[in-house]
Amino acid sequence: MAGSSVTEKLFRVAVVLKGLDGVVQLVGGLLVIFVPPSAITALAHVTTRDVFGGAGGPLQQHFEQAAEHFANGGTRTFVIAYLLVHGVIKIGLVIALLCKIRPAYPIAVVALGAFVVFEVLRATRTHSIALPFFAALDVLIIVMVIKEYLQLRKQNAGGTRDEPEANA
Repeated sequence: MAGSSVTEKLFRVAVVLKGLDGVVQLVGGLLVIFVPPSAITALAHVTTRDVFGGAGGPLQQHFEQAAEHFANGGTRTFVIAYLLVHGVIKIGLVIALLCKIRPAYPIAVVALGAFVVFEVLRATRTHSIALPFFAALDVLIIVMVIKEYLQLRKQNAGGTRDEPEANA
């Protein structure tokens, strides 16, 4: 890694962060399966009260409504499926990207692109505050994956062409 470019270092940092995010999502999905909805909503109520105080502003109301919707079963199954699937896919792609498995790069772009589309569509439907932020982060990572893939292809193509000259 000492001879790697700034772009490659940023790529590795972004991919590792995405992998940690995948692990957090996987663990979160498992927790949501086993922790009762009432405990999760109680935590959400305490957290919003502590973070936002008693003001009752729009952000606090948004979180309170989301917690109530979750407790009533409206989103629990979705949350579990989303976290588990998203986490497993991210972890698999991160491992493949860090191992520089070239076919994984286009797959990662397609998968992350699908996540972006889904996150934007879901955000417009649910008025989520967090999903557009996650979509923007995924777009940045897509750009880095494409740059790294092009650089990797260029290095492999350059190395293949230079080898016969070096042996001559």
